[in-house]
Amino acid sequence: MPDLNSTYRPPPVKCSGFDPRAFRWVQTMRLAVEEINLSAELLPNHTLGYTIFDSCGYPLTGQRAALALLNGLGQEDSSVCSGGSSLLAVIGESGSALSIVLSRILQLFKIPMISYFSSCACLSDRRKYPNFFRVIPNDDYQVKAIAQLLIHFNWTWVGLVRGDREYGRFAMDGLLRELQWSKVCVAYQEVIPLLYDHQRALEIIEVMRSSSAKVVVVFSAEGEMTPFLKDYMAQNITGIQWVASEAWVTASVFTGSEYYPYLGGTVGFGISKGHIPGLSDYLQGVNPKLYPNNLLVTELWEALYGCSASHSSGSHFPPCTGQESLLEQHAAYMNTSSPRVAYNVYKAVYAIAYSLHNLLLCQPGSGPFHNNSCAQNNNIQPWQLQHYLQEVTFNIAGEEVNFDLTGDSIPYYDVINWQRGTSGNIEFVHVGLFDGTKPAGEELDIKEDEMIWAGHRSEVPVSVCSASCLPGFRKAVRHGQPVCCFDCVPCESGKISNGADSIECTLCREDFWSNLNRTACIPKKVEFLAYDSLGIALTVTSAVGACFTILVFGVFFYHRNTAIVRVNNSELSFFILFSLTLCFLCSLVFIGEPTSWSCMLRHTAFSITFSLCFSCILGKTLVVLAAFTATKPGDNVMKWLGRKQQRGIILGCTLVQVIICTAWLVDAPPIPFRNTQYEHSKIILECNVGSSFAFWCVLGYIGLQACLSFVLAFLARKLPGNFNEAKFITFSMLIFCAVWLAFIPAYISSPGNYSDAVESFAILASSFGLLFCLFAPKCYIILLKPEQNTRQHLMGKV
Repeated sequence: MPDLNSTYRPPPVKCSGFDPRAFRWVQTMRLAVEEINLSAELLPNHTLGYTIFDSCGYPLTGQRAALALLNGLGQEDSSVCSGGSSLLAVIGESGSALSIVLSRILQLFKIPMISYFSSCACLSDRRKYPNFFRVIPNDDYQVKAIAQLLIHFNWTWVGLVRGDREYGRFAMDGLLRELQWSKVCVAYQEVIPLLYDHQRALEIIEVMRSSSAKVVVVFSAEGEMTPFLKDYMAQNITGIQWVASEAWVTASVFTGSEYYPYLGGTVGFGISKGHIPGLSDYLQGVNPKLYPNNLLVTELWEALYGCSASHSSGSHFPPCTGQESLLEQHAAYMNTSSPRVAYNVYKAVYAIAYSLHNLLLCQPGSGPFHNNSCAQNNNIQPWQLQHYLQEVTFNIAGEEVNFDLTGDSIPYYDVINWQRGTSGNIEFVHVGLFDGTKPAGEELDIKEDEMIWAGHRSEVPVSVCSASCLPGFRKAVRHGQPVCCFDCVPCESGKISNGADSIECTLCREDFWSNLNRTACIPKKVEFLAYDSLGIALTVTSAVGACFTILVFGVFFYHRNTAIVRVNNSELSFFILFSLTLCFLCSLVFIGEPTSWSCMLRHTAFSITFSLCFSCILGKTLVVLAAFTATKPGDNVMKWLGRKQQRGIILGCTLVQVIICTAWLVDAPPIPFRNTQYEHSKIILECNVGSSFAFWCVLGYIGLQACLSFVLAFLARKLPGNFNEAKFITFSMLIFCAVWLAFIPAYISSPGNYSDAVESFAILASSFGLLFCLFAPKCYIILLKPEQNTRQHLMGKV
């Protein structure tokens, strides 16, 4: 750019390089204008004129061109333009940054403009750009399409690169908004400098090389990408999956075979292609001989053949031979098989033509302007044309063209995939469609089986920061990193995740628990003191104890007339044996699945049978103590402990326990209980005692009876005789107390069904202790020492 210090008239801008692709767009506009002028149906008796300016892809140059149009063309053909407006509409610009500058100038004069390649979403703001229209979809749709593409292929870890213009800035901001609520995270954001810097480019390339993100989304113009890709290729980096924006996804400059190892598999959204009849022949008609004074044609020849078609001595190229002809290999200019941007130019020209046609058909009195007036044919104003442009609707080759209230057109994109052609070059293959008119989530349609990916692979590349968490795991976000970077943590016991990438583990219901893999909730294992190894052992022990007791009962009954049975009060002995049998059998109630009846029977049967047993022992102890202390003649102590009194003691002491148990069952009876808290992975079926106070009252009363029997027996331990019954009662009470004192902490600390086993074991142990201490010595004398089974021997008189 020249020095703009306002001290002298600025010289013309000197543009460097030539873009054959943009020149093809210019020729497409000329073709469309000539078709319209030759048409008998569209704008009959009217001729469209045009002026072409080269903006050099730079906003300031485009601004100069606009001002030149507004200031007048210098020499006007009065036969064509007399009486008419000098400028009704502008077709352009290609870049969004240039369109912004141009639109701001033209809106002051209410001149509409139609862009064929400016997709920045910012231009849809009608308050800032009221005269702007375009035949390319808004970038909001493109970023939505790219976001859906990333989500579709599960690319959750991507890099973003953009050019340093409004197009790249607004497109990247739009994509970040689209991805804000998705599972896609951005690994890095880089900007290609507007004034290309080789060192800065190498820094960006190094970020791309070192990042774990294998997918890179690029919003950039073709001109910005060209030097960057050359530096990228020089670093010999492969394996990156490029996602291209529509600005360069169909750029023919990258179709050379040297690009394929680095750019092959690129996918992106291109402008919908169309068919322009006669375009190829029209482009081939361009020749320096036919246009000797056209500088653009001369520059085209220099760009394509490296020769100068001009005879001026200032050229740095050798002169052309004149035999050069345009061929298909000049793809940058001759690519007419699937015109996209050129087709947009074609539609833009026809949009203006149809709008003018509708304006000229206006009938006075039914017009859209003040007092239903129409525009004057010889003095059409640009704002009048814009009114018709806003409402125009027409068809080209079956495609409907119109504009919405923001000046945007219908959003259609072709999904383009860069694949290797037969000659090794890159071909743009159509593999899908994005239709912005469809419901949300249904716009994207891709043929995955027809796609080729980076590195000439057929498998979809993977680009994630962290691999997916399998079922049974949950995601734990790493501190200070994006949500896409996480660790997979196994679900805790009792929780599951039955899908991949679960954020939280789901808690199983109360009656269920997680399996080993933490992928499903399974019913908890139900446990109770069943008839398994432990239950069978207790059952056998209980049966053996009951059999022993019955056997002793039989021995005593058979020898009921012997001295040892008679001296030891045979009736009380039979009562004790009967109650011990019940004690052995009541332990069976603790085995099996708890029910309402079994829970009520367990503790009541245990307490009443033991209370009966201890009432008998207490009565027997009192009898022994009274018999040996009544030493004086005529002592009447024994008359208070006759058979009726003994039975009264047994009945009274037992009745107290019955009353306690009855009150317990009436107020808060024991009930079955599903314990899910002690061991979370199991359901333990047990009996809830209902009233803890009543439970401990029952045990306390039995303990009181045992202690009283122990004290009385202890006092009578030194009474004379070879067979002192008080000693054996004392030993039996010691064993009983030892067992049940040990039972209390064991019962409280035993887990689940083991508490029932502990209580059953205590019943059996204490029952065996009573049985053997009280009756084993007597059975020994009866069966093995019958000579000692005499009254004299027992009284110690032998």
